[in-house]
Amino acid sequence: MNILVTGGMGYIGSHTCLALYKAGFTPIIYDNLSNSSIKVLEQLKIIANHTFEFVEGDINDRDKLEATLNDYNIKAVFHFASLKAVGKSTEQPLRYYDNNVSGTVTLLTAMQKSAVKQIIFSSSATVYGDPQYLPIDEKHPITATNPYGWTKVMVEQILNDWCLANEQNLAIALRYFNPAGAHPSGLLGESPTGIPNNLMPYISQTAVGQREFVNIFGNDYDTEDGTGVRDYIHIMDLAEGHVAAFSTHQKDSGSLVYNLGTGKGYTVLEIITAFSSSANVEINYKFAPRRAGDIASNFANASLAQEKLGWKAKLNIKAMTDDTWRWQSKYPNGLED
Repeated sequence: MNILVTGGMGYIGSHTCLALYKAGFTPIIYDNLSNSSIKVLEQLKIIANHTFEFVEGDINDRDKLEATLNDYNIKAVFHFASLKAVGKSTEQPLRYYDNNVSGTVTLLTAMQKSAVKQIIFSSSATVYGDPQYLPIDEKHPITATNPYGWTKVMVEQILNDWCLANEQNLAIALRYFNPAGAHPSGLLGESPTGIPNNLMPYISQTAVGQREFVNIFGNDYDTEDGTGVRDYIHIMDLAEGHVAAFSTHQKDSGSLVYNLGTGKGYTVLEIITAFSSSANVEINYKFAPRRAGDIASNFANASLAQEKLGWKAKLNIKAMTDDTWRWQSKYPNGLED
């Protein structure tokens, strides 16, 4: 079965392509390379001993999407093509709404024209806003504290309405928490262009000397050490969660939601300590003011995914920091060496 993976050259998308291929599916990658490298294709080929098909295109290019869906006889879409920096979303809200919301509408319109009725959507725990209780389950009310989060809330609503309009449609929104880690081979990992928006690559770049120190945004939260608490999930567990969701429900229809997380939270300082151990270096950090839209704690109740999908996160924080360091130490400047 051919599956279109939008944003498939990115961090989560590329690892999910490997999981899809391993499970017997054929991923077709669609990406505009705005936050990824063409060299990912070669890394995927080395790891999987398989050449992945790639189409360079934008999520708002309906004609190219329709042509790709038809040319490759696509049966389902895994949708990762999203701008994802919370801070930048508050500075550039229109850009985020255009790409994340309008882009998804364009994709769904192309899918409808091409009779593709199944989509797995890369949602986020940001849809829970400032948590009313922890751990967060799927029944928690959804809202947002920043434009990025609102784009995820809006797209989930669009997917729900899309399914209500056609009882044959299937949309699965996977609300995941904080992806971390890298492929255990050290050949594939998170390699953002410019300054990293996520904590783990920023720490790893500091560990290899690319950055002088890690900025910790806020040390006065109501947490164990004053720094923010997040549920970090290994990228390989996350990728397998996507495959489990689709494999379980590919003959079903309707709008479904699952959390993908570990159910355990770590503070920023705990992550830095764990990474220091993996890299055997002291990682410098400085405290900075809180960022707009950030919250104190966020971690998952992922029991529904275990019950319905037979999926559970298996890899711990040491695996995340070990694998990240293996990747970063091998490719200190990412794939652009």
